[in-house]
Amino acid sequence: MFKNRKIMSRMLIKPAAATVSAALQQQQRQQQQYVIRRWKSFLHNNSNNANRRAAKSTATATATAAATTQRHGTSGDFIQPLDVRRSFSTSHKMPSSSKALTLDNINPNFIAMEYAVRGPLVIRAGEIEKELEKGVKKPFDQVIRANIGDCHAMGQQPLTFLRQLMALTFETRLLDSPEYPEDVKKRACAILNGCQGQSVGSYTDSAGLEVVRRQVAQYIEKRDGGIASDWQDIYLTAGASPGIKSILSMINSEVGCKPPGVMVPIPQYPLYSATISEYGMTKVDYYLEEETGWSLGRKELQRSYDEAKKVCNPRALVVINPGNPTGQVLTRENIEEIIKFAHENKVLVLADEVYQDNVYDKNSKFWSFKKVAYEMGEPYRNLEMVSFLSTSKGYLGECGIRGGYMEVLNLDPKVKAMLTKSITAALCSTTAGQVAVSALVNPPQPGEPSYDLYKKERDGILAALKERAELVHKALNSFEGYKVNPVQGAMYVFPQIEIPPKAIEAAKAKGMAPDVFYAFELLETSGICIVPGSGFGQKPGTWHFRSTILPQTDKLKLMMEKFRVFHAEFMKKYK
Repeated sequence: MFKNRKIMSRMLIKPAAATVSAALQQQQRQQQQYVIRRWKSFLHNNSNNANRRAAKSTATATATAAATTQRHGTSGDFIQPLDVRRSFSTSHKMPSSSKALTLDNINPNFIAMEYAVRGPLVIRAGEIEKELEKGVKKPFDQVIRANIGDCHAMGQQPLTFLRQLMALTFETRLLDSPEYPEDVKKRACAILNGCQGQSVGSYTDSAGLEVVRRQVAQYIEKRDGGIASDWQDIYLTAGASPGIKSILSMINSEVGCKPPGVMVPIPQYPLYSATISEYGMTKVDYYLEEETGWSLGRKELQRSYDEAKKVCNPRALVVINPGNPTGQVLTRENIEEIIKFAHENKVLVLADEVYQDNVYDKNSKFWSFKKVAYEMGEPYRNLEMVSFLSTSKGYLGECGIRGGYMEVLNLDPKVKAMLTKSITAALCSTTAGQVAVSALVNPPQPGEPSYDLYKKERDGILAALKERAELVHKALNSFEGYKVNPVQGAMYVFPQIEIPPKAIEAAKAKGMAPDVFYAFELLETSGICIVPGSGFGQKPGTWHFRSTILPQTDKLKLMMEKFRVFHAEFMKKYK
């Protein structure tokens, strides 16, 4: 049927970031200085370590190594126990003064930038895995990586429909195979016809394939109950992150001799703080209310904005719904208050909605910011807003394929033209990611050959996530000194933990924050890798951590039991 055909004709009919109050500004300056010292120490030790290894290959290895140790000693720096030197180039055979680039003359924002979910704990976890492979004895036999929302790495299986669609678009000879359903073939041909040369190996328009952008617009209209979506407002991106970074880059401009500020929730996803630091913008913290299930109060937004105005111009408001790392789902009333605030203070709303399919609580519902703003009527339906969705989360979990989109609403046409122009410099997002977006927004429908299997796999994944969300909440909530809000949505739990004073002193002696110390003890004792709450931000004097709910149920039960044993021993040791 598909031989000797043209596919479509046959088938289709500045400075680093600062915080807003004097105390917070001072805290941030100290943090930046600490980070710079830490990385300078790392580079210094890395060079010394390389020299010691080089010396080992000579006849004077022992004497040279001893002399080096005597001169430099061992660092008590925070990163020293991780030996992150092995994760970087160790070819420092020349003194650092002979290098064109040093930490003293590169962009300081690169040094200040931190990304907690791939930080030192994760590096150490990788080292432990290699040690286990070499037969090093540990009190555990595997590392459980609960630090990052990587669904497939934790055992989730890919949806058959998506992988079939990718197979057919990347190997077109399979279109003649009777093993692939006709509805998937039809979708593959629609995509291929939209590609130059009918090949996914060609560049697409910078904003993405028109056929997929139209599918996204139709998906949004259906999701929002018929509210119109213009496909020309859709930009396909390599995951949500590049879209977010492109918008932040666009608003990175001083106004009235004040730097631009970006309001971010605390706790927040570290992509935002890292990008704000990288771009030399001002991070404006607003705190979520843990006592009321991580809700967002209008009064807190206004407090944050008013304080920020003293040192910067808040240009954008980031809202993550459902929440990462906090797992809450905002109510419609809460969203309405946020929209009113954004309108009254003329800030751009960045609606990070990548977990919109991950709602587990029976009393919670996902509301898109676009839908709520539109239904509020004038003047709110004209609010400037950008929303983001990704194929990495939801029920697809295709993190490595890098697919996503953003819908840009109500921007001045001239500003939107500049955004489009800036995106053209990157040519286009990957076609693999664009195919994945198509699978997300244009899935099989009832009556089509692929529908039953698609529905079974999708519903099974979401049901399993709901089960794990309840399991983790119940388990952690039984631990001494833990306060755990229910996981209403997303893929994470963010409990508050009471760390005994003795443990806080032990952490201080090692140059670690108490929650970082707790996380390292957990990793070294049980093999469980989590992310300390300080990587996301938290109210002063409180300590948290983020763990995913993604390990498969049997492994998650094992993880919770190991966690229980560790925590009991930790409290016994330091109480």
